[in-house]
Amino acid sequence: MLKKINYLLKKKILLVTPPFTQLNTPYPATAYLKGFLNTLGRESYQADLGIDVILELFSSKGLKQMFTLLENSDAELTENSFRVYALREEYITTIDPVIRFLKNRNPTLAHSICDRSYLPEAGRFRMLEDMDWAFGTMGIHDKARHLATLYLEDLGDLIQEAIDPHFGFSRYAERLGRSATHFDEMEEALEKPDTLLSEMLVSVLQTKIAKYQPDIVCISVPFPGNLYGGFKCGQYLKKKYPEVRVVMGGGFANTELRALKEPRVFNYIDFVCLDDGEAPLLTLLEYLDGERDLERLKRVYTLVNGEVIYFNGAIERDVPQRDTGTPDYSDLPLNDYLSVIEIVNPMHRLWSDGRWNKLTLAHGCYWGKCSFCDISLDYIKRYEPMTAALLCDRIEEIIEQTQQNGFHFVDEAAPPALLRDLALEIIRRKLTLVWWTNIRFEKNFTTDICLLLKASGCIAISGGLEVASDRLLERMKKGVTVAQVARVADAFTKAGIMVHAYLMYGFPTQTAQETIDSLEMVRQLFEQGAVQSGFWHRFAMTAHSPVGLHPEAFDVMKLGPGPGAFANNDLEHEDPLGADHDLFAEGLRKSLFNYMHGVCLDFPLARWFDFKVPRTTVPKRYIERSIADKSEETLRPNAFVIWLGSLPELSLFEEASGSITQQVAELVFFDKKKEWAVETTPERGAWLVEVMPRLVIGYHQPMSLEELRADYQNQNLGDFDPLLHSDTWQELKSGGLLLL
Repeated sequence: MLKKINYLLKKKILLVTPPFTQLNTPYPATAYLKGFLNTLGRESYQADLGIDVILELFSSKGLKQMFTLLENSDAELTENSFRVYALREEYITTIDPVIRFLKNRNPTLAHSICDRSYLPEAGRFRMLEDMDWAFGTMGIHDKARHLATLYLEDLGDLIQEAIDPHFGFSRYAERLGRSATHFDEMEEALEKPDTLLSEMLVSVLQTKIAKYQPDIVCISVPFPGNLYGGFKCGQYLKKKYPEVRVVMGGGFANTELRALKEPRVFNYIDFVCLDDGEAPLLTLLEYLDGERDLERLKRVYTLVNGEVIYFNGAIERDVPQRDTGTPDYSDLPLNDYLSVIEIVNPMHRLWSDGRWNKLTLAHGCYWGKCSFCDISLDYIKRYEPMTAALLCDRIEEIIEQTQQNGFHFVDEAAPPALLRDLALEIIRRKLTLVWWTNIRFEKNFTTDICLLLKASGCIAISGGLEVASDRLLERMKKGVTVAQVARVADAFTKAGIMVHAYLMYGFPTQTAQETIDSLEMVRQLFEQGAVQSGFWHRFAMTAHSPVGLHPEAFDVMKLGPGPGAFANNDLEHEDPLGADHDLFAEGLRKSLFNYMHGVCLDFPLARWFDFKVPRTTVPKRYIERSIADKSEETLRPNAFVIWLGSLPELSLFEEASGSITQQVAELVFFDKKKEWAVETTPERGAWLVEVMPRLVIGYHQPMSLEELRADYQNQNLGDFDPLLHSDTWQELKSGGLLLL
């Protein structure tokens, strides 16, 4: 009887993501947790407050509110913002159709947008003079989405200047959350009168509370740009619903709040959870249900008698990935997200354009050694892959639930073996998928593996080339060389998969010479077509990376900030052995922008900088030669032999050569674009027709190269090696024969 009463008293949970993350797709943390709560039979709901606030603000009603505020304000506007204000009726008239267009519900509007007579234009459109040439490669809907995005950004500039200085489309008050060792500035901002945006935020939250009537609200804060919004939600709940318990977790807490001592945080929330949320949330729910003592919580901060106490007395281990359940996207307005094109960078476009289901293939990073990465934290160091079969089960469930086939696998670095197995399973089940992910450029990504990934639906990968210097890559413990990166990137490109390179400058002890040599490596990669997209990041020292934990080992000095009671992650540092890294930022950015569009590849590197730089020491054809180097390629006897194509039709005919007539076997293949044929001996032809069904991906065990060799030789067809080096074998390789 007692158990039944406890069950009836189980708390209802609302999982929320505060503003702002992405316009085009929900951040997946709440969907992951809801999927886990489903396995427990817990009643839970979720909300993306960011998209809700955006849709409320960017509507005719929202813009009328905003412009009315400005009419009654004595604020002085810049010339650009005044132009937006002066065109307010045009914005109010056009905003609803534009938002419907960006939701893919009003496609014919593209024609009006593209003729440049429909949308009001302000400062953001001035850059079009520099980018008109890029539109030649974009269809009318892509161009219209880009123009509509600039239109929204013009409005965003006005909002930031005159309505709410914290506004940003993918972040809100990010500055308050970055390197915030002390809570004073955040508290000051929270206690100021509400702005139009914060009023809309609490209004949307109030609607969710009224609808779901939760007992617990869990606020996921993945980034510094969500922190202020998260606290704003907590502040409202504390004032209006003091009986509702408020929990904060997510990526920001996991990296920044590991030494939390600030009691004022708990004026706005009740608990902070660290690392993977499933086990901490489960123990917290049991505590709130009266089934667990406070001391037996798992990785939870709370306030006890005015003091911040960390409780981690639970004996239970973290929930295995296989038991976390399928991410559940229900309650989220999946058809209301906006497909925008902010910039013409190909990979960044994937981030902002289209709805992507997000899924993790493996917990943590299988490499886990990079010295600039937070490898001491659980989300990196605890590596736990899932099986391809379970992943495909979840993929099928998510497709059924969302009616979307696009997936972004959000791993730190997707493991090559797991990607291979997943691709085989996707093809085996005949699933239609479009997917992309992040990888390490390691040699296990062979040409054939890349072709398999493409066949399973992979359209793009991103990976860390970082400094493009072998000395620094070794110091970073990346486990790759520039030459190896070039070969792997080229293999992906030739398979038809877009390659985006994460690039880094300013790593400790990096010299001006190494920075210029890195730029030359990048230039050659684009010149060879091995990489299509990239982005330079300035090195940042973090508290939980090997560089941050042991700066002396990397010849840098940690300068601060000193320990604070609130957040602790980004560290200031001095690099006495390196160059003045900030000098290079603009030249690196400008050169990369041009390289991505195939222009200025013949410019001397010095032209990108307004100060004297050294000449590169990289040989002119270094990347070309690295790609051509096949010395590391070997045939593994245990490699799977896979046939991706159709099964052939066999016919025999006689071919005369002078006085000699011999029989020839012709195998005719039909693929999606053409038909093609292979000629060989009748004996080999008959054997290929017999063995190829066993090479097709199915529910039978794949044949290894050694098994294929044995089968060939058991048919008394002679030595297998001449076949491996024959034109017949190469033609089959070109048509879909893979060694994995």
